[in-house]
Amino acid sequence: MKMSMMKARVRPFVPAAVAAAVLVACGGSSDGDSAALNTKPAYLGTVSEATYDGSTNDLLTAGLGATGLAAAVPPASADPLKPTAAELRRLAIHTNYRAMLDMTAAGGYGLLYGPNVDAQGKATAGEGKVAGTEYIAFADDGTGRKNVTLMVQVPTSFNPAKPCMITATTSGSRGVYGGISTGEWGLKRGCAVAYSDKGTSGAPHDLQNDTVPLIDGTRATAAAAGKSAAFNAGLTSTELAAFNTATPNRFAFKHAHSGQNSEKDWGTTTLQAVEFGYYVLNQRYGNTNAAGQRLKTLTPGNTIVIASSISNGGGAAIAAAEQDTQGLISGVAVSEPALELPANPGVTVRRGSTEVAVTGKTLVDFTTYANLYQACASLAPSVSTSPFAAAFAAGFASAALPIAPNRCVALKTAGLLSASTTAAQAEEALQKLRAYGWEPESNDLHASLAAFEVAPAVAVTFANSLSRSSVKDHLCGFSYAATATTGAVAPLAAAALPGMFATGNGVPPSGGINLVNNLGKLGPARDFLSFSDTGVADWNTAGALCLRNLVTGTDAAAKKLQAGVDETRRNGNLRGKPTVIVHGRADALLPVSHTSRPYAALNRKVEGAASRLSYVEVANAQHFDGFIGLPTVLPGYDTRYVPLHVYLNHALDAVYEHLANGKALPASQVVRTVPRGGTPGSAPAITAANVPPLATVPAAANAIAITAGAISIPD
Repeated sequence: MKMSMMKARVRPFVPAAVAAAVLVACGGSSDGDSAALNTKPAYLGTVSEATYDGSTNDLLTAGLGATGLAAAVPPASADPLKPTAAELRRLAIHTNYRAMLDMTAAGGYGLLYGPNVDAQGKATAGEGKVAGTEYIAFADDGTGRKNVTLMVQVPTSFNPAKPCMITATTSGSRGVYGGISTGEWGLKRGCAVAYSDKGTSGAPHDLQNDTVPLIDGTRATAAAAGKSAAFNAGLTSTELAAFNTATPNRFAFKHAHSGQNSEKDWGTTTLQAVEFGYYVLNQRYGNTNAAGQRLKTLTPGNTIVIASSISNGGGAAIAAAEQDTQGLISGVAVSEPALELPANPGVTVRRGSTEVAVTGKTLVDFTTYANLYQACASLAPSVSTSPFAAAFAAGFASAALPIAPNRCVALKTAGLLSASTTAAQAEEALQKLRAYGWEPESNDLHASLAAFEVAPAVAVTFANSLSRSSVKDHLCGFSYAATATTGAVAPLAAAALPGMFATGNGVPPSGGINLVNNLGKLGPARDFLSFSDTGVADWNTAGALCLRNLVTGTDAAAKKLQAGVDETRRNGNLRGKPTVIVHGRADALLPVSHTSRPYAALNRKVEGAASRLSYVEVANAQHFDGFIGLPTVLPGYDTRYVPLHVYLNHALDAVYEHLANGKALPASQVVRTVPRGGTPGSAPAITAANVPPLATVPAAANAIAITAGAISIPD
C-alpha cells in the first residue's frame, strides 16, 4: 500500500517498508493480489534492454573506466562514416562526462570525484565500472513528434530491500547521456538512475540530405525513419525543397525547432522517467500474483527517489517536484538550476547590506541582454587580466577585424551606450551587466563566454523554442550550418554528422555546425563574421537587437515568445520535499540573483513553515567545471575556481541521509572555498581543504537568512 505523503516526507526509511521490500527480493508476495498490476505507461514505446558485465562494458563508463574517461582522445569508431550504436553510446558517455567536469587530476578528478571514488568519497585504485542493465524508450503521444528519450539504468548492486532511485535529466540541450556525471552518484550507491533528454538532442535533422537521428544515434532517411525519428523538423516535401533551394546546407536541432516548447514539459518528462524507473524495477523485483503477473510493490511509500541534475536538468528536477501530485519524488538535490520565476514573484534579494535591484528575470531575458553587451564588456580594462581576455581582444578586437569594438559602437548608435571611446564603452557595458543582476564575481567570466559564443547560441535556441518557431521561419534571420574560415556557409565535413549524437551539445556552435546570420550584407555568414547593412562586422548587432525585442517588444513575434515563456514559469511550491540547491556565486550563465536566490525566497513565501529548502551558495564557483580543466586554453580558471560538482555530490549525500536515516539537512549557507591560486594554467593540485564540507549549522557570517519572500546573503 502507498504511504501517505505526510508520512513519506517526515520519516526516514521505515522498517515496515524494508520488510516488504525484503519479501520482494525473495520473490514473496507481501501484498498478495491486492497490489495493482505493474503496467507499462501508455506513453512509452518499445523498450530496448542491454545488460553490461561491468568489465568489457558498463553503465557509467561504457567500458572505458576512470582511465579511459580521463583520456582526451575520444574512443574511435571502426568506420567514422558509419559508427555503430554501441560505438556512439561509448563516445556519448566519454563526451558528456568530460563536458561536465574538470577531468584533470590537479583539479580533483580521481581524488574528489570520478568513477574510482567510492560512495563514501574515498579514492580507490579501481576503474569504477558499474555492471547492470540499461533500458531505453521513447515517451510520445502517438504522433512521433515528441519522442522524448527516456533511459533507466539499474546497477547489479541495486538492493530491493533498500530501494532508491535518482533522476539525472540531461543538462543544456544534450542527448540522454548528458546527465551521466550526475547519474554516477546513484550508480555508486546502488540506486537506479532515471534519465530524460527532455526533448533535446545533440543530433540534428540534416535538411539538405533529409536524414534524421534514431533513438540510438544512428541515422536514417526521414522517409525510412518515419515516426521512429528522434527528431524530424516536420517540413512537407514541398517546404523542404523550397527551403533547401533558398538556404542550402542547413540543419535543424530539436531543442530549437521541434515546435513543442519542450521546456514547458521538462517537469513532466522528468516525472515520466521516474515512472519508467518504477515500471522497470517492478518488472525485475516486484511481487507476483497467482497468475505470475508482476505487481507494483516498489512504490513511493518504500522507495527513496531524489530528483537531481544540473543546469537545465536541475531546473527540470525542480519543475518535476512542483508538479509531483503523486508523491513520486522524495527529495531534491540540484546544482546551478535554470529556474524561470513568475513575472512578478514579489520577492527581494539582499547581498550584505545592499538589495539587488534586478532579480528573477527569465533565462531568455537575461541571456538576450548578455548577448547584446557581453562582447563589448569583455574589452573593459578592468577585466583585462581575466581568463581569455587577452586572447579575446586579439581575436575579436584586432585592427584587421575589430568585431567587438564595432559592437560597442553599434550599441552607442542604437542609443544603448553613451561613452565615446572603446574602453569607456566597454566599462559602461560591463556596468550594464552588473546593474542587470550579474554578481561582481561574474566579471572575470564574460570574455571567455563571449569568445565561445555562449550567449548568442543559447539566445537563438531558446527564442526559437519558446516561440515554437519552425526552422523555415529563420527567426531573426538565424540558421545553423557549417561554415568556411571566411564565414561563408559550406557543406559539413562528411565525418562530422554520423557521430553528432555523441559529440554535439544541441546548441550550435557544436560539432562543426555554427550559428549563421542569413541577413548579412555580403550574404549568409557565420554570425560573428557577418556584415551589417552598413558594411561593418559588428557581431550581428541587428540580430541581437531582434532577439532582445522578442523579450521586450509588443509585436506579434514578441507576444508569441512571451506566451511561451509564461508556460515555463515555476511556482515555488516544492510540496514540502526536503531540497538542497547548490549554486556557484560567480555563475555568469545562470546568475544567482535571477535563479536560485529568488527561487528560495519564493519557496518560503509559498510554503511558509512547511518549506524544507536549503540553499547553498558556493564562493569561487561558476557554471562550467569543464572550463577549469582546460588550463592551456583558459588559464586562470584553474587558479580562481573550484569544482561545483563536489557540492552536488554533497547535496545528494545530505538529502539521501535525511531521507534514509533522518539526519538533519544542512542549513542555508555560503561555503567559503579556497581557490588553488598559483600561476594561471599551472595551479597547484586541489586538496580537500580547498572545498570544505557543508556545515549542518553554519557560522553566523556564513548563514543565509530566508524569510517569506526575502533572502539575505552574507558578503
